[in-house]
Amino acid sequence: MKTATTTTTTTMTKMSVRTNGMRSQAVVVFLIVLVMGLQPHDDGCHAFAPPSSLPMPSSTSTSTSTTSSTSLYIIGPMIRRMRENADKRSMPMAAPDEVRLEAPGLRVGATAWKWPPVWPYDSNFFKRKAELDADAERKKNGGAAGLLGGMGMGMGTGTGTTVMGGDNNAADGVDGGESIGEFDSLKYWDDKSDVKTDLDERVAERIAKRHVGVGAVRSQMEENPSITESLVLDLNRVIEDEGLDSEEFETLFAGGEDEDMRFDAVIMANTIDFLNHPREVFKSSWRALKPGGIMIVPFLTKDAYVDKFDEAFTKQWREMTDDQHMWVCGSFFQFSAGEGWEGLKGFDISPDDASKDDEKGNILAKLQNSNKDGKPPGAYVVQARKRMPPDEVGDNGDVESFIRSRLWTMPTLEDRDKKLVAPRLARAYESLDSSSDKDLMVRHLDTLPKVYASLIKMDQFAFTFGMQAQLAADLIGDPCFDGNDSQIANLKMGLGLRKPSKDFWAPVGRFTSAMTPEDKVNLLAHIVPRFGSGDPAQDEALEAFVSGLKPTFAAIRSKCPSMKEADVQLLGSELLAAEILKPGVSTREQFAVWLGALTDDDLEFFLTKRKSFKEDATMELELFREGRDAEEKRMQDRREKIQEQVMTARENRSVVFNPRTGKMEAVAKKGVGFKLPF
Repeated sequence: MKTATTTTTTTMTKMSVRTNGMRSQAVVVFLIVLVMGLQPHDDGCHAFAPPSSLPMPSSTSTSTSTTSSTSLYIIGPMIRRMRENADKRSMPMAAPDEVRLEAPGLRVGATAWKWPPVWPYDSNFFKRKAELDADAERKKNGGAAGLLGGMGMGMGTGTGTTVMGGDNNAADGVDGGESIGEFDSLKYWDDKSDVKTDLDERVAERIAKRHVGVGAVRSQMEENPSITESLVLDLNRVIEDEGLDSEEFETLFAGGEDEDMRFDAVIMANTIDFLNHPREVFKSSWRALKPGGIMIVPFLTKDAYVDKFDEAFTKQWREMTDDQHMWVCGSFFQFSAGEGWEGLKGFDISPDDASKDDEKGNILAKLQNSNKDGKPPGAYVVQARKRMPPDEVGDNGDVESFIRSRLWTMPTLEDRDKKLVAPRLARAYESLDSSSDKDLMVRHLDTLPKVYASLIKMDQFAFTFGMQAQLAADLIGDPCFDGNDSQIANLKMGLGLRKPSKDFWAPVGRFTSAMTPEDKVNLLAHIVPRFGSGDPAQDEALEAFVSGLKPTFAAIRSKCPSMKEADVQLLGSELLAAEILKPGVSTREQFAVWLGALTDDDLEFFLTKRKSFKEDATMELELFREGRDAEEKRMQDRREKIQEQVMTARENRSVVFNPRTGKMEAVAKKGVGFKLPF
């Protein structure tokens, strides 16, 4: 969000929610121990104070003139290089136009973020020192080591304006692991009686209707005068890869008959320092937001309150720098809902004389005496908006964009998997003939996590990520596949993840052993949807398929003695799948008569056509991707043009509406851009 305050603005002012009488509710998420609990004029946290109370930069500064014999910079080239490197580190990673259009302090622009293809952290990364020590001790003593689930205290998300707190290490947290027991979050925060939650009054006055606090200690939330309702919640009680394990939280934004109860903003201040399961918390926050709603995550430099809450900090907070914290926080957005967020940006909103984590150990900073005591802490913000998802696939709609939107928060699939499977699913959708089959496929998209729960266990070298995506798309694209238990069990047997059944998968595997992995994947996609239908005719067709493999292969070998065994198996299994697997197409006797009447030329023709289908599909997929990329570039160019027009309009306008006075007032131009009169 953009305001025209100075770089020393408070976190809550810079990232405030603009209601202007239109927005009805917001979500603000605070850890109940957050520094927001300090009063606005406390000397301990100038980053959250009103601009008028912020300390002004010192009027004395080190001269850069080379004519002064006492100047610091005559020390030599080393100091100059160090200063240049420091300046480079402080430069924003954003396009100049983006910097000019945004609020002061932009550090990382929307296009600067880069991510690995999968969630890069293990559970230890979000554990506390006591928990890691306990794990090491158990391992040393031969006990249950390395418990997954990262039990620990929680932070928050909320709805309306929200204040969130700790957890209680419940036994049924992530992965179903048992309680670690070394850290009781609810007790920890309950004992911090001097900690208070608060909301900047300039933000509170813009919340027209609803400010919900979500935290560990109700009494502390009740002392916050801006909260309209509160929810005590263990934020580390989560459903792995899905979100918070709380029906009460979900009901906060469940749609009513008259209005959308989702929120305009989630503010999670000084919270990520303590989260054990940030991805799940961010997913729940995304669901709580209205399309277009904003999630704002402010935090202070890591040493700002280490003396008070050191034992509650997770490993990632202890071991990483402030810049790294910003990127880690950005990754929580990326790996919670991916493209479901837009406009992801990072800000450095520290006061001019703030003490920052990356200054420690900096020789130049020591020479300039910039680490003196009493300095306010550095302050940072990472924020993004919830993207508007397409409501449905129209006749001329962008099918892939719609499918991608259905995958934004889908569990089990990594970001890499979503990018691979989305275009394949779009092609499968467009290949379906009837609207009823297309509707079935859309409904069955929710079964993807079940499919990938099996696929992710496969050897990625023998069974590549592309092959996994193709199998998943083929299964979802089959109207008969609904992810029932029988289908998933047979998928596992077909993949070799479960002992194969003697009467079906064992002979199928034996008779098709020479086929390539790609061809086996295609065959698997034909077979698996046929299970679990409850139709006796379908069960009979499956039995006819497996019993027909051996005689069919023998007939093809006799007609085409020079054909490779892999091709014999490919051709025979494809013919059987097309004619026998689906009830009502051909009986065994009819198939046998038809196969016996085929010549060697007929069989060679079928084989050539089958192989060319793969090549055509590959070419079609490539053209599909090229068209998608061209459309995305066109839209990006259009957005940039609109942005340029907005920038020109802002720079040239002379008056602006002041919502505080209800009047149009003159804009005071100052350098680049303009300064609002409020």
